[in-house]
Amino acid sequence: MRKAIIVWLMETPEQEVQCPFCGEPFTIVVDTSVDDQSYVEDCYVCCRPINFHVVCEDGEVVSVNAAR
Repeated sequence: MRKAIIVWLMETPEQEVQCPFCGEPFTIVVDTSVDDQSYVEDCYVCCRPINFHVVCEDGEVVSVNAAR
């Protein structure tokens, strides 16, 4: 007997942000399953570290802040 495996794909919306160092716009993918998250990600252009603070509510992105 074969068992069915169900995989739930979580929606991960993309957000357009701008590097606070070089000004280059780029897209990030946000995990909306976490309500309040902070992390550091390097700019894809100038490679400087960007501090992100993302707030989500009920699976929707409320705000994205990219800072030095």
